[in-house]
Amino acid sequence: MLFPTTLVGSYPQPEWLIDRKKLAGRFPPRVRATELWRVPEAYLAEAQDDATLLAIRAQEQAGLDIITDGEIRRESYSNRFATALEGIDIDNPGTALDRSGHPNPVPRVVGKIRRKHPVELEDLRFLKRHTGKPTKITVPGPFTMSQQAQNDFYKSEEEAAMDYAVAVNEEIRDLFAAGADVVQVDEPYMQARPDKARQYGLKALNRAFEGIQGTTAVHICFGYAAIIHQRPSGYSFLPELAGSPVRQISIETAQSNLDTSVLQRLPGKKIMVGCIDLSDMKVETPPQVAERLRRALKYVRPEDVIVAPDCGMKYLPREVAFGKLQAMVEGAKLLRHEYS
Repeated sequence: MLFPTTLVGSYPQPEWLIDRKKLAGRFPPRVRATELWRVPEAYLAEAQDDATLLAIRAQEQAGLDIITDGEIRRESYSNRFATALEGIDIDNPGTALDRSGHPNPVPRVVGKIRRKHPVELEDLRFLKRHTGKPTKITVPGPFTMSQQAQNDFYKSEEEAAMDYAVAVNEEIRDLFAAGADVVQVDEPYMQARPDKARQYGLKALNRAFEGIQGTTAVHICFGYAAIIHQRPSGYSFLPELAGSPVRQISIETAQSNLDTSVLQRLPGKKIMVGCIDLSDMKVETPPQVAERLRRALKYVRPEDVIVAPDCGMKYLPREVAFGKLQAMVEGAKLLRHEYS
């Protein structure tokens, strides 16, 4: 199929599950933030299952081709995995600057980072039990986790990033073994801190993909639209991924009005083109979506384009998110008609 559609990762959690006002009033959690959940601990897992099922059904009803779990069980895209690792003191957090430049509580590394057990395996199995469509699941990237941590153990950030990479590699292997169709690694800090990304971030990402045979993706963005309001028109780190073994690269183009000519520097990669502006509560029209995708099609073959929002949708009202997904699906249909 030309122009398959999918989420980047998150879908809005219901108000009855999580305190969305409290979620929106703070920076994305890097440590555990259990105070955000409205449901008592004894019933939380069941409630998260129910909300995940709603997110799966919403994606199917909107017409998406590749389905995620919506990251419904997560307080943020990264903290659930990052705080489950050995070597982290979750009771005594550290501090690090967020990409906005503000200090944020983060995991404190006090020992060698190791994956103790699979973290998202049951999430994938639940997803596969409840949809017959191809599935995708997301994992935070090793470079980004190293930037969202206080290192009190390793001699260098690079050493920490490489051990994070081993943990991510182990998780990816388990997810593919359990039947994931796509595993996406989220690396937004490669854009935020491009010099470090060039020094050792790409090396860590490549280690995370070492020996992996399944369809892999990496997402690089400018930050959540609800938190980072200004967008550059170009990426500070993107062409460097041309030599990485990753199959798909997820970028945002809508809010930033990205100069898509950079995409010609990523030959052979499938491009997940972010074509939904998450800063605008107005739902796009299908022709608007198609026009945004055409900007990428000047530099990417139609068979290499995947259609997606700019980033995770968790901060949007649910009705707005669903409307935007419907518009995205219809915009992809317009292009399929043109190119077939």
